[in-house]
Amino acid sequence: MFVVSRFDVEPADADDFLERARVALAALAARPGYRSGRVGRSLDEPTIWTITTAWAGVGVYRRALSAYDVKVGAAPLLALARDEPSAFETLVYDDGVEVITADSDRA
Repeated sequence: MFVVSRFDVEPADADDFLERARVALAALAARPGYRSGRVGRSLDEPTIWTITTAWAGVGVYRRALSAYDVKVGAAPLLALARDEPSAFETLVYDDGVEVITADSDRA
């Protein structure tokens, strides 16, 4: 599964956001089941930023959010994300060799 959190960041706040995002990713990366993370800014709308993380599953992601270090290092920033769906199941992915189709976990 992967999580995409979008943020509205004014240019004057970009350096602060980037530093806070580094702290948040470090806290998340220390949790079991974390696979990868990225921070990015829109090329078309430079005030829109994202934090994208990949996880082994929804359970490990939810447990990560309840960890003390994540509550301190990531939650304050993640709380500023746009109020929209952010967690997605992976249905098609490339493992570096082939394109794989996965079954949905939804009933």
